[in-house]
Amino acid sequence: MLPSIEQRLSLELGAKPAQVNAAIALLDEGATVPFIARYRKEVTGGLDDAQLRLLEERLRYLRELEDRRAAIIASIEEQGKMTPALLASILQAEDKTRLEDLYLPFKKKRRTKAQIALEAGLEPLADALLADPTLQPEEEAIKYLKPPFATEQGDNPGVPDVKAALEGARQILMERFAEDAELLQWLREYLLDHGVVESKVASDKNGGKGKEEEGAKYSDYFDYSEPLSAIPSHRALALFRGRREEILRVALRLDSEAEKPKWDAPHNPCEARIAVRFGIADKGRPADAWLMDTVRWTWRVKSFPHLELDLMGSLRTRAETEAIQVFARNLKALLMAAPAGPRVTIGLDPGLRTGVKVAVVDATGRVMETATIYPHQPRNDWEGSLHVLGTLAEKFRVSLIAIGNGTASRETDKLAKDLIKRRPDLKLTSIVVSEAGASVYSASDLASREFPDMDVSLRGAVSIARRLQDPLAELVKVDPKSIGVGQYQHDVGQTQLARSLDAVVEDCVNAVGVDVNTASAPLLERVSGLNPAVAQSIVVYREENGMFASREALHQVPRLGEKTFEQAAGFLRVMHGENPLDASAVHPESYPVVQRILSDLKQEIRSIIGNNKLLKSLNPARYADDRFGVPTVTDIVKELEKPGRDPRPEFITAAFKEGVNEISDLQPGMLLEGVVTNVAAFGAFVDIGVHQDGLVHISALADKFVKDPHTVVKVGQVVKVKVLEVDEKRKRIALTMRLADAPAPQTQEARGAGKREQPRNRKDRSAKPQQKQDSRADTAMAAAFARLKG
Repeated sequence: MLPSIEQRLSLELGAKPAQVNAAIALLDEGATVPFIARYRKEVTGGLDDAQLRLLEERLRYLRELEDRRAAIIASIEEQGKMTPALLASILQAEDKTRLEDLYLPFKKKRRTKAQIALEAGLEPLADALLADPTLQPEEEAIKYLKPPFATEQGDNPGVPDVKAALEGARQILMERFAEDAELLQWLREYLLDHGVVESKVASDKNGGKGKEEEGAKYSDYFDYSEPLSAIPSHRALALFRGRREEILRVALRLDSEAEKPKWDAPHNPCEARIAVRFGIADKGRPADAWLMDTVRWTWRVKSFPHLELDLMGSLRTRAETEAIQVFARNLKALLMAAPAGPRVTIGLDPGLRTGVKVAVVDATGRVMETATIYPHQPRNDWEGSLHVLGTLAEKFRVSLIAIGNGTASRETDKLAKDLIKRRPDLKLTSIVVSEAGASVYSASDLASREFPDMDVSLRGAVSIARRLQDPLAELVKVDPKSIGVGQYQHDVGQTQLARSLDAVVEDCVNAVGVDVNTASAPLLERVSGLNPAVAQSIVVYREENGMFASREALHQVPRLGEKTFEQAAGFLRVMHGENPLDASAVHPESYPVVQRILSDLKQEIRSIIGNNKLLKSLNPARYADDRFGVPTVTDIVKELEKPGRDPRPEFITAAFKEGVNEISDLQPGMLLEGVVTNVAAFGAFVDIGVHQDGLVHISALADKFVKDPHTVVKVGQVVKVKVLEVDEKRKRIALTMRLADAPAPQTQEARGAGKREQPRNRKDRSAKPQQKQDSRADTAMAAAFARLKG
């Protein structure tokens, strides 16, 4: 018997069974991961949010596994085919793959050739030839001839001749061999170790000319092979996408069969294993040749196609899981980017022909005024645009200008810098920010409800301004999948992706905390314990009754019950309220602990908040009790040192180089500052202010070997880079963070001719196979660009 779910999770997490049992009980009661991690440390023995997320995911899988196990047992027992040995094997199955292998012979399926042969009474012939290879197959087969007949399953052709008899017997053995669970497990493991994935360019529908031109972006995979066990996620997903688009033919083969084997070739290791499993050997006996052919048919027609489908499916699952993890890490970095804070901001959504959309928002994000200016072609109203921006900045005492990083962003940034230069009295600062997802938000139902009378194009400018003030508060309004920091996000399982990204958003929101008097409904609904209905109720109550004076006042909100309050209260902040603790991460249930501390110190709450010397002198164990242990008291004291502290970093911005606005302005050897926009398995993409992200290949991220780019950079990070090479025609920029690297010689052909407008959206890129990291500068461009999708 397998260990229990709790025991298995305990082993996987390296935690005590009591910790796992407690965490499962809390999750089953409806507690969220942020709440458990923050406020139930004593109960779980201090399991952190990462451990709890893994536990939550594995718990879901293992429970699904147990449900499937029960269903399989019931199905086999209903068929009257359960044996003690089979039951023991099913109960010992550790994963879904093993369970399905065991269930395969009993699984209801379409009427197969083997089943038709069984109906015709050919199983004794199959058993006889397998048991005694000295028998003459043709002589034995003639005993089983039979005319056509009808069955409940349908008409049966019978056994008209010896050839049909032997074919039917072979089908019976093939199905038996292919459904042997132990053999199947061995073959799967062998293929995992010795399987090679290869791809070729597909031919057109008429089987003529190949699709080289149509599928140029997949050229790296036109003649490609790599061991199944070594393929990284980005290459696997590129292969699957190319196959789905009918550009590539992708197949699995054994590493010992580079060429398609002939029928009379020596048996490969898998065929040999099938033969050994069933005692088949070529000793020159009458039935040996027939049996050896049956083995080969089993492998080529049954076992290998089944395993190829299975293992390629597993490869896709693994690749999708890794891609989702990449997306989740990038999303977390973006959400936890430093906020500029509550400062009056002008948001500029750049554009050329349609103009630059302008929105002024106050320190709380409320829209004060909007406009459209036309500083660029074709109107070129530079002076008029400066006048409009200067008037707005002066009128509303603006301190920041946020510029979206899409089309015409550098030109618009130049406009902002011109304004700053001409009007130093305004004390303005301009920052180019990512506008990923802004257009999705602008057209959303949420934006329509928030700004029913505002033009869609102007909503984007509002979003750009707000995401500079507080990236987290604004980005929660956008579907995480639309933020564009993922890798092949449209190719992965959308349910798993959504669940993973929602967990990231939930963790980030609750790590920062939410001001209940200013937060939008989309932000509130990400708070532990709150759902969209309750979040909306909070907003409505606030609008009708004024700002909350305390956390306790939340009890007056319709639909917000005691359980919800318990889950959410610690993450909701009431700034400048009646009780200073309401602005902290101290949970209301822990206020009595604070009162004990105050009584002991004979102090008022306001006199100890921020008094680090006094607070550091406290012994948390002195105030612990049966309910609130040392971990909770320690957290409380730490929170009192700096109530409501923001875990996000200090706000800094990249300084784009003056005069470098277009890809044509770049020269190899330039040292630039930029912002990381995306991190993939093969490197990092960096915005250096020329409308086209450059790629720092994984081999150029650091002077040491880098296995995972996320250990070096994260989305939103400001980095210094050197331009290695520029391919203007293909809009590709190779960068390095190893500033001592020498740039590659630049050719006129590489620079290209002419300019094309940079696409507005930076989408995910695919990658070419990476054999090894190469430190030579002259290979960096090839290594980097080979990993781009085109």
